[in-house]
Order: sequence, then C-alpha cells, then structure tokens
Amino acid sequence: MTDIFSKQKRSQIMSRIRSKGSAPEMLVRRVIHRLGYRFRLHVKNLPGKPDLVLKRHKLIVLVNGCFWHRHQGCKRSTTPKSNQEYWIPKFEGNVTRDLKNQKALREMGWRVETIWECETKDWNKLTARLSEVFDHTDDFKKALQRLEDLEIMETVGKMQSGRKQRRRWPSGCSLSSFKPILIGHNLS
Repeated sequence: MTDIFSKQKRSQIMSRIRSKGSAPEMLVRRVIHRLGYRFRLHVKNLPGKPDLVLKRHKLIVLVNGCFWHRHQGCKRSTTPKSNQEYWIPKFEGNVTRDLKNQKALREMGWRVETIWECETKDWNKLTARLSEVFDHTDDFKKALQRLEDLEIMETVGKMQSGRKQRRRWPSGCSLSSFKPILIGHNLS
C-alpha cells in the first residue's frame, strides 16, 4: 500500500512531531510542578537525555509516546501497514535504545518512571499515577500540605475579591481533583 501523501508532504508532517515539549510532556510537567517538585529538562549528560530529572530525589520521569516507544497493549501502538520494512526496525531500535538507557540510569542509582502518552489523556488518572510515583519520596507529605494550602488560599482569594479568579488548571479539573487521590496514600 502506498502513502497517500507525496514524499515532501510526508516529510513536512513528520518534521512537526516534537520530541521535546510535547502536549503529554507539558501536562506531566504541570502536575509535577503543581505538586511542588522542581526538575531539570532533557539533561544532556545522562543517558538518553531524560525528559524530567529530579536530582534531589534521584528520580527520572520519562514521558513516552505510545506509538513511537511501543506501549504494549495500547491501541495507539499500531504499526503502519505501508513501508513495514522501515517501521519495524525503527520501532525495535527505539525500544532497544529505551531499555539500554533505562538500564544505564538504574545502574547510576536513578529511579526511572515511565509515563505513557495514553496515561495523560485523563487528568485524574495522571494525577493518581504521578502521586504514586511521588508517594515514595520523603517530600510527599509536604506536597500534599502545599496543595491543601493552595486550596485554602484559592477559596479565600475568591471570597475577598467577590469575583471569579482566573483559572490556571486545565478545563474540568481543580485543586480538589488532587485531594481525593492524594488522601488515599499512606503518608506516614
């Protein structure tokens, strides 16, 4: 089966696919930042230039696209029907490189967590997933307290101003969407 686009058009389409600053990565960054954690982006001196590096916690967060990194069992992880002699080795190379980089990072003492693109489609599930990741860090209690403080400040701010504050959350979620997920974790 041949491609429906010309080589030039296909090249233009493929060139627009971002490896840094993708929508899933931006969502993950936003949640982690709102939890109060600070990170470095795409650190060049670590294997694979990981997406987010939390040095203080020895934690690496990788945000992988289901299609490009072959998320097992995911409906987005399909193989194109055309030009399979190109795609299959490409995908195998991606997976091999991912495993090699993750192994090297673990050998260096880093904890590596992978967030898949499909996990970023639901804000509450993403928050729950990242809460599980950070539940293993010492500062998780502090992050929960910061969220509660923010919720109190948001409520007081609305009462004082008498008008609706500009929302900085993605539509359909608020600080209260974090709380039920976080409360269920063992915080001792």
